[in-house]
Amino acid sequence: MSGTALLQSARINEPPRDCNLCPRLVAYRAANREAHPDWFNAPVASFGPFDASLLIVGLAPGLKGANRTGRPFTGDHAGELLYATLRRFGLAAGAYRATPDDGLTLRNCRIANAVRCVPPANLPEPQEISNCNQFLASELQGLHNLKAVLALGLVAHAAVLKACGVPATRIRFRHGAIHELPDGLLLADSYHVSRQNTSTGRLTAEMFAQAVTALLRRLDAPE
Repeated sequence: MSGTALLQSARINEPPRDCNLCPRLVAYRAANREAHPDWFNAPVASFGPFDASLLIVGLAPGLKGANRTGRPFTGDHAGELLYATLRRFGLAAGAYRATPDDGLTLRNCRIANAVRCVPPANLPEPQEISNCNQFLASELQGLHNLKAVLALGLVAHAAVLKACGVPATRIRFRHGAIHELPDGLLLADSYHVSRQNTSTGRLTAEMFAQAVTALLRRLDAPE
């Protein structure tokens, strides 16, 4: 890691392994540790280089995905579409084999979640989202090359706005939309790459690719 990257990493505040901000999530984490002691079962840190210009923000770790493996979008269905798309656009390199030791690397992008701990039924409560927002805000402030955020779903969209100090009512979520925030940061919206969305056809691989394409074109456009 370069000196600049080390400095950036020091500025980004990740929750401790035994974060106690959300009692319901603490209890759920403890139950999962007892049932599956070989799983990660802790707040999941962000993944990717600190000098990235793109941050992808999801909802929360999946029970058998990131909560099990310790890497965002790794080990469950959502990661298959996400990482395949990132590889398609040169934002990831290597083979995605759904394990954190598969050697997959990210290029110029980083992945985080609005909520760092797995919630029951994959549904964090509003207070839990609010409690965890400080870590997303730290991420946004600490990535000094950051130019754009891709929010996967309404919760991620709202969490990014809150972290940036923008009222949620000011900018509505809409799949495929790209918004410019007051500080010049771009916020792009996509439906979440969850199994529920892809199995119902609400989000297809091509729809997701189109959203990523539009954002990358915007980033490459001359100012």
